[in-house]
Amino acid sequence: MSQDDVTQIRVGNSPVGVIGLKTVLAEMAEAYGLRPEGEVAEELLNRLSEKNYIPEKVKGIYGKAFLREFKKFLGKPFEEEESEGINIKVLGPGCAQCDRLEQELIQVMAETGILADIEHIRDIREIGKYGVMGSPALIINGDVKSVGNIPPKTKIIEWLRKADEKTRS
Repeated sequence: MSQDDVTQIRVGNSPVGVIGLKTVLAEMAEAYGLRPEGEVAEELLNRLSEKNYIPEKVKGIYGKAFLREFKKFLGKPFEEEESEGINIKVLGPGCAQCDRLEQELIQVMAETGILADIEHIRDIREIGKYGVMGSPALIINGDVKSVGNIPPKTKIIEWLRKADEKTRS
């Protein structure tokens, strides 16, 4: 087996080496390109389980990761793997209020020691996908927490602590 036979992908929150992934993707591309996602994921798991150990209790996670790689291979749209930590989005075009909310979040994280990924989304079309009708908007782990204002620092701390507890449990 050559080094080229192992492809590293993200499964859950971990990088994993998969033997024979490129070969299986190429073999399945034409015949499975239009089939339902569940069927494709199941076939990917079957074929890749022959050369890779995949524990029974995490087959669903592997199936999602293999399906994502199949979509990438075909050039179809796909969803990136979400991180398991706290994910914060500040929605706003970059006005003073939006920038102030972002700075407030960074300051609260520094003071509390809570770690999170912060993304400031400034593109109006992208903001529209979240269905909010004002800025700045604050989204923590997919939940809209505030729209149109900068929440009090105590409220931000409360939300981040709750999100941190959920990610640790």
